[in-house]
Amino acid sequence: MRVFVYGTLKPGEPNFEPYCEGKVEEVTAAYTHGHLYALPVGFPAMTTGDGKVQGVLLTFNDDRVLSDIDDLEDYDPNEAPENNLYHREWITVYSPQGDVLGEAWGYRMPFWRVQQLGGVFLPSGCWSSH
Repeated sequence: MRVFVYGTLKPGEPNFEPYCEGKVEEVTAAYTHGHLYALPVGFPAMTTGDGKVQGVLLTFNDDRVLSDIDDLEDYDPNEAPENNLYHREWITVYSPQGDVLGEAWGYRMPFWRVQQLGGVFLPSGCWSSH
């Protein structure tokens, strides 16, 4: 099971250890297409777009970790989309050199929600809490 992460779940960020430590089989530098925003609440949001969002492709050996990540991202697949903070969807992920790494789960936020939360566009496509 693979998840593309671009914020607090990246290695070295605050949620990597509690959610991913000891569960990740492989960590691969990667990017996907979209736009990245820093939210004043202290974490980022990715929307659809034609830019590059820099992140990491995490490969897990147990699908059950997805439920914990869904909880962190305030995503419930049984809830109406407008009631979720993020939407989990299949996205295409690329290596830093542009090679297709395949599909992975990714979390996007609707642009209207980014605006509502005061998101600031990050043209670099890269977010860090440091």
